[in-house]
Amino acid sequence: MRCLSTMRWRRFRDKTLVFVLLFDLFLVFSFVSARDGNFVNSDKDVLLKFKSSVSDPLGILSGWNNRGGSDHCSWFGVSCDSKSRVLSLNITGGGSNSRGNTEALSCSKYAQFPFYGFGIRRSYFENDGKLKGKLSPLIGKLTELRILSLPFNDFNGEIPFEIWGLEKLEVLDLEGNSFTGILSPEIGGLKRLRVLNLGLNKIAGAIPGSLSNCVGLEILNLAGNQVNGTIPGFVGKFSNLRGLYLSINQLGGSIPKEIGSNCGSLMHLDLSGNFLVGGIPGSLGNCRQLRSLLLFSNMLEDIIPPELGKLENLEVLDVSRNSLSGSIPADLGRCMELSVLILSNMFDPLESLENLRGDSSFGLRSASLDDFNYFQGVIPSEITTLPKLRIVWVPRATLEGEIPSEWGACQNLEMVNLGQNLFTGEIPLVFGSCKSLHFLDLSSNKLTGKLNRKLRVPCMSVFDVSGNFLAGSIPIFNHGICPPLPPMNAAAQPFNPSSTYSSFFACKFQTGSLLPSFGASGSFGIFHNFGGNNLTGPLLSLPIAPERLGNRTSYAFLTGGNQLVGSFPRVLFEKCDGLNGMIANVSDNQISGPLPVEIGGMCRCLKLLDVSGNWITGSVPQSFGDLQSLVTLDLSRNRLQGQIPVSLGRLKNLKYLSMAYNNLTGEIPSSLGQLSSLEVLKLSSNSLAGEIPEDLVNLTNLTVLLLNSNKLSGQIPSGLANVTKLSTFNVSFNNLSGPVPLNEDLMNCSSVRGNPFLQSCHLFSLSQPSSDLQRRNGDLQNYEASPPESTNKSKGFNSIEIASVASASAIVSVLLALVVLFLYTRKCVPKSRVGGSERRREVTIFTDIGVPLTFENVVQGTGCFNASNCIGNGGFGATYKAEITPGNLVAIKRLSVGRFQGVQQFHAEIKTLGRMRHQNLVTLIGYHASETEMFLIYNYLPGGNLEKFIQERSERAVEWKILHKIALDIARALAYLHDECVPRVLHRDVKPSNILLDNDYNAYLSDFGLARLLGTSETHATTGVAGTFGYVAPEYAMTCRVSDKADVYSYGVVLLELISDKKALDPSFSPYGNGFNIVGWACMLLRQGRAKEFFTAGLWDSGPHDNLVETLHLAVMCTVDSLSIRPTMKQVVQRLKQLQHVRL
Repeated sequence: MRCLSTMRWRRFRDKTLVFVLLFDLFLVFSFVSARDGNFVNSDKDVLLKFKSSVSDPLGILSGWNNRGGSDHCSWFGVSCDSKSRVLSLNITGGGSNSRGNTEALSCSKYAQFPFYGFGIRRSYFENDGKLKGKLSPLIGKLTELRILSLPFNDFNGEIPFEIWGLEKLEVLDLEGNSFTGILSPEIGGLKRLRVLNLGLNKIAGAIPGSLSNCVGLEILNLAGNQVNGTIPGFVGKFSNLRGLYLSINQLGGSIPKEIGSNCGSLMHLDLSGNFLVGGIPGSLGNCRQLRSLLLFSNMLEDIIPPELGKLENLEVLDVSRNSLSGSIPADLGRCMELSVLILSNMFDPLESLENLRGDSSFGLRSASLDDFNYFQGVIPSEITTLPKLRIVWVPRATLEGEIPSEWGACQNLEMVNLGQNLFTGEIPLVFGSCKSLHFLDLSSNKLTGKLNRKLRVPCMSVFDVSGNFLAGSIPIFNHGICPPLPPMNAAAQPFNPSSTYSSFFACKFQTGSLLPSFGASGSFGIFHNFGGNNLTGPLLSLPIAPERLGNRTSYAFLTGGNQLVGSFPRVLFEKCDGLNGMIANVSDNQISGPLPVEIGGMCRCLKLLDVSGNWITGSVPQSFGDLQSLVTLDLSRNRLQGQIPVSLGRLKNLKYLSMAYNNLTGEIPSSLGQLSSLEVLKLSSNSLAGEIPEDLVNLTNLTVLLLNSNKLSGQIPSGLANVTKLSTFNVSFNNLSGPVPLNEDLMNCSSVRGNPFLQSCHLFSLSQPSSDLQRRNGDLQNYEASPPESTNKSKGFNSIEIASVASASAIVSVLLALVVLFLYTRKCVPKSRVGGSERRREVTIFTDIGVPLTFENVVQGTGCFNASNCIGNGGFGATYKAEITPGNLVAIKRLSVGRFQGVQQFHAEIKTLGRMRHQNLVTLIGYHASETEMFLIYNYLPGGNLEKFIQERSERAVEWKILHKIALDIARALAYLHDECVPRVLHRDVKPSNILLDNDYNAYLSDFGLARLLGTSETHATTGVAGTFGYVAPEYAMTCRVSDKADVYSYGVVLLELISDKKALDPSFSPYGNGFNIVGWACMLLRQGRAKEFFTAGLWDSGPHDNLVETLHLAVMCTVDSLSIRPTMKQVVQRLKQLQHVRL
């Protein structure tokens, strides 16, 4: 019985245990189900709260709601797992445009974002609208989230801290928003992260070291932010990295060589638009899968490493806008996939970013970022024969030799820009076989020979061979069937570099070709430039193919500055009917005969006609008034007769009209007052009579009015003084009478001289305020440039004038007496200043010259700073010759006491200068500084200064080799100061008087470092900034922001003086107007093909012409306004050395 009870107990117990276990399982299941249900509801709640936290004007999230038990996993942009946990939130914003037709595909956007994101760039946006607001930190509660992708919306503020806690996150894509703040160090917690795309935001700060924990990264995009610091070496540890995009930031330092240590997967590397220095690491050659390498717009130096030739998959290489040098490595010819090669670039890909983002920090680029690369030698044929090459872009890079004749099959070749180099020889015939070639720029080289008729010029959108030495006639080119031109707004594919670069260059050229200046902005431009050569014969045909004609096509045909002959070429207008606009320049040739009487009906779409500087005779046809599209008309410097047609008053779009330097007669038609758009009117140097029409006062847009050297009579219309835009006015040498209208800034004696009957302006004035505007390229823009046309005429003096002269003489006498008194009292100054205790007579010596230098023997050697020993005066003080012992001479620069505040700081600064040693710097031997006396001791150079050398060389013949040596010596000294000194030294006052010579014509730069040490100069010849008028760079004078490029400008002016017989502000320039200087003179002569006239007497006849012209071009390049075009002094040295070694 007891046993039975036991058995029953055991059965009950077992059943109970089973029941308990089942109940426990039920509870666990219920708990889990409840928990999952809570998580699901939590994810849904997070999404709904996210929706409520953003602005959604176009209702992208309109389907996110709770109505009818809506399943959040089916909402737009949401993906879930099998348990309805949110795995992905993917909402790409767009714009207000229609689907698939976004702004990003327009030509303007290509210019703003030209080369961003190869390999990851989206080809289109998915939605029309954008989400706006701050990103909710509740996103951090989506704990199963793998993908957070919200690109191209309008989120702002900082990225929520909670995002960095999403441990399972694999993709974080917030590209194209306005997020600010820094990258949190907590980012290292995202160890599963594969894609980090934060491009095009406003994120600042350095790249955190904790990012190194994200070892699985495949895409790292921080481009287009404000990231600073350096590129961390640990990026080389990301073995899975396929794309590294750090462009358009503020990163400095060098490119870490570690990038190339573990880069087997790397396909795209973009470090452009930063402040990177140093060289391009050869280790990048290990990245064998690399398809795009973009390093443009940095401050990289040294050479292009030949190791890049190992990149067999490389398709695009852009190293432009750096400071690279050396030869172009032939090893690049092993990059068999290469299609785009950009080694220099005149177009700045970053210039539009500031306007696009509305953020000034985006556009603030150091001037040094714009330096161009200057290479040596030729383009290796190993590169030009690459089978897939489509774009070769190497303008203004000092390449020389002959253009390679081998370009492979060249079936893919589309764009070649080798302009503004030093190429010689003939244009390769192979270009005639390149059927896809639509852009060929070989301008401003030294090419010779004839134009081959096989060149497919009629098919090309751009053909520019201007500024060479080509001869023969312009042939009738054979072209066959022209292939379609690539569109300028081709769709931006994720990786299509050749199309992207082609679109960028086409857009830039269209907007920069000056076609828009003549009303052709809404059309596609074709640009054929044959100007500035030695082409002869008549013009036989217009080289544009029928396939290129169209009602949206504007055609610019430029042949100015040749030796074309024959009558006016009617063929210019034979294809006008098929064009939207026509621009024709045949100026400065030998075209003769009359203009066609029916010219007004020959080309109704004519925008510009320039036939100036020919031998055209006859009268100006009345039919010109029918050319209603005309914007510019230049008939100057011909042999035209007769009257100015009244019909010109119908040209409502005309902005520029010049008929100067002809023999036109009659009156100025009053109908010209109806030209409401007119900005420039030049009728000078004719035989026009009658009065100045009163109607001209209606020309409210007029800026230039030149009527001088005619036979005009009557009064100057008083209303001209009120034409607010008028800045250049000249009616000199006519027969005008009456009062001069009151406008001292515009109308003074210099602009009305030579009119004996004008009141209050009888005295002759040496100044002339009018300054002719300079032309650019001599073809399309600013057709107002003209040489001075007036001559001096002596006048008698009346009694009032005699009294004025007598009064002035008395004033001058008083001033002279005061000067004499000042000089007399000054004799006592040295005695008072050289006295004092022994403690104040210490002389610090940097260089031992073999004789003792003491305060006493220095002062005694100068004769107590006697004027007879003064060998120079400058803004910082006078320089004296001192003979310490017989035969031992030094130069003493006596500084003005009080120019420097703080003797102790002076000691520290001057010691830095004392350590500088260079063969072309004047040696700072020692110095003395006390409260009563300050002077510097330099080595004495018996050859005087360069200013004296230039003044006296007319008395003796000077060989080109000597001038070249002087130029090279100065350039070497400046390059040393800029690039080798630590800290770097900017001279800020480079001029001939600060350049000294020895007896062997070795040149030495003096006064270096004094501008910074002593402050700006204070003489009458100096500006408010350090420097001297005529030598100060325009951007320095206007902004007081100094850079090494300011020294480059000053050097360029010195170089111009060295090879000419003019001073920087030569008195002979006065007829050209205020502001005209040696730079303007050089540019004018080069533009007009009169370079020979620039050089000093005898130099052109004795010197090598090629060297002289190249030196002139180099000097002009040093003095251009654009800092991006000015070379560095290091590059100047390189170019001068090439002249020395190759051609002397």
